[in-house]
Amino acid sequence: MRIGSYQLKNRILLAPMAGITDQPFRKLCAAYGAGLTFSEMMSTNPQVWHTEKSRLRLAHHQAAGINAVQIAGSDPKEIAKAAQINVDYGAEIIDINMGCPAKKVNRKMAGSALLQYPDLVRQILEHVVNAVSVPVTLKIRTGWNKEHRNCVEIAKIAEQSGIQALTIHGRTRECLFEGNAEYDNIKAVKRQVSIPVIANGDITSAEKAKSVLEYTGADAVMIGRGALGNPWLFKSVESLVETGSIVFEPSLDEKCGVILQHIQSLHQFYGEEKGYRIARKHVAWYLQGIQPSSNFKQTFNAITEPQEQLIALEEFFNSIRNG
Repeated sequence: MRIGSYQLKNRILLAPMAGITDQPFRKLCAAYGAGLTFSEMMSTNPQVWHTEKSRLRLAHHQAAGINAVQIAGSDPKEIAKAAQINVDYGAEIIDINMGCPAKKVNRKMAGSALLQYPDLVRQILEHVVNAVSVPVTLKIRTGWNKEHRNCVEIAKIAEQSGIQALTIHGRTRECLFEGNAEYDNIKAVKRQVSIPVIANGDITSAEKAKSVLEYTGADAVMIGRGALGNPWLFKSVESLVETGSIVFEPSLDEKCGVILQHIQSLHQFYGEEKGYRIARKHVAWYLQGIQPSSNFKQTFNAITEPQEQLIALEEFFNSIRNG
């Protein structure tokens, strides 16, 4: 799997997710086998480029692999300028978001709202590709709604505009995250373009990833919500897809150790005032895979001191080990 001049270590990618794919999470997923990880979506509004929130979103670490940054906007010149700024800050791949279904994004004619305007899509892609020297990729949905699925048209525009890889979430904007992913439409796109196509949507197991790759003919898969509380999924997928062998989940001891390290890294990355709040959602996701019936989530969410969070987690894990 190549994107421009970059050779990825495998075909298993981590999706950009707002409020989730920060530096600590990207590092963790990369350590468990993600071949490429994307930053959280960056706005093209120049007023927010130098804020603390943007600084944290752009923070990269070599352990996370290639520095791929996703940007979102609707003005061709503005989004091209944002791409240049991000490259100056160290972005090695620029990904353009035309798949986000959030109302606050769509109201600004960004994200998946752009799929309604193919001519504007072309202008944006051409402006960005011509503005930077690094590979530019695109993430879309199958269309704005079920009556207007135009992913094949958009894919052809992307290829003609110089886009180096295309990710398709197999739903329309109207579907949000409901229903089943439309792998037929991803397959149709793959048949119509020669650039790498990355399949995204409902990939929550190694077996599902393998079947999606085989059915769609896609060059890679992108895992989003399936990685929440389950970063070791990448190792399982990589093993089955690349070697045909099954890798079992880590032991409880390994999971507990990884979770503690992740929460500690969140405290360090965001600082004491913010880190303990960010940690809460990740612990909730981890609990779903370890002990979903536990009341520990409520206990953990009441803690407001980072060190107390770590102590409580360790005591909870010890109680599980001891039955």
